[in-house]
Amino acid sequence: MTSTESAPRHPPWAHLHALTVLGEAGSFTAAAQRLGWSKALMSQRVAELEAQAGVPLVRRTTRSVRLTEAGQQLVDRSRSAFAEIDAALASVRDLAGAPRGLLRVTAPVALARQQLLPRLPDFLRRYPELRLELDLADRLASLAQEGFDLAIRHTHAPPDTHVAWPLCETRSVLVASPAYLRARGEPAHPLDLSAHDCLYYPRPGATPVWQLEARQGGARHRVAVRGPLAANNSEALREAALGDLGIALLPDFSAQAALAAGRLRPVLPGWRPVGAFAERLWAIRPHTAQVPRGVQVLVAWLREVLAEGFATPPQTGASRAKKTT
Repeated sequence: MTSTESAPRHPPWAHLHALTVLGEAGSFTAAAQRLGWSKALMSQRVAELEAQAGVPLVRRTTRSVRLTEAGQQLVDRSRSAFAEIDAALASVRDLAGAPRGLLRVTAPVALARQQLLPRLPDFLRRYPELRLELDLADRLASLAQEGFDLAIRHTHAPPDTHVAWPLCETRSVLVASPAYLRARGEPAHPLDLSAHDCLYYPRPGATPVWQLEARQGGARHRVAVRGPLAANNSEALREAALGDLGIALLPDFSAQAALAAGRLRPVLPGWRPVGAFAERLWAIRPHTAQVPRGVQVLVAWLREVLAEGFATPPQTGASRAKKTT
């Protein structure tokens, strides 16, 4: 019996879908996880499809899996059909009323820990038939390749190939602990920062520089900074500032609670940090003909709870003194 004769005789729709997912995921393990299959079943389905096609569809190496030219052609020609099937199923599910099912969401670590997780119980109580799988990562994931339904991103410009909903405005803030400022004095001008301990994001191959713009008049200054700690996470920099180590440049969502409690104080309030972080939060997903109902309600809820952003009301001198004495 030839390999073609031993191939499955039923239409190989599941096999084709498995190959499409494999092409996106780049490994049998990742593809199997996305489909909820075992790795062995995943490999078996692809082997059966290769037997029916009569040509190799996958090129395996010790480190990765890549589609052959024939495999890529098969995926390219069937991908749109599977997208239409997925949209049709989503529309049918939406007819049933309440949003349900699993939503896979990726969000930055600090934003998720400080602003989303405390609010999520309200969302899940509001939509009890929805389940969330939350990936906390600062890296920019490939949404289609990794199977995410939605990404929450702090970015200047979302990709044109995706659907993007603005969530709220954000800003960058310079902060330090009251104890640090008592010990070292408050800078009166951006150029004074060069004499202070500064806590900053590392930029590979570049001297750390902060750029500040006057809120009145628009004058700008670029200042080379240095200090005892650099970290690629705003929570780490915030904790260092709370530990009296220096002046930190943070996104407002990371500094909000500590500023409101008086544990951190604004530095150079008459100046605005420029270019350090993006100035808007977005909810982003790959473009599809129809947005699933679960994604729609999650985006609507995010826009509702984050509408006011993360600004902290300014403290008067009296209230500031009361909190720090």
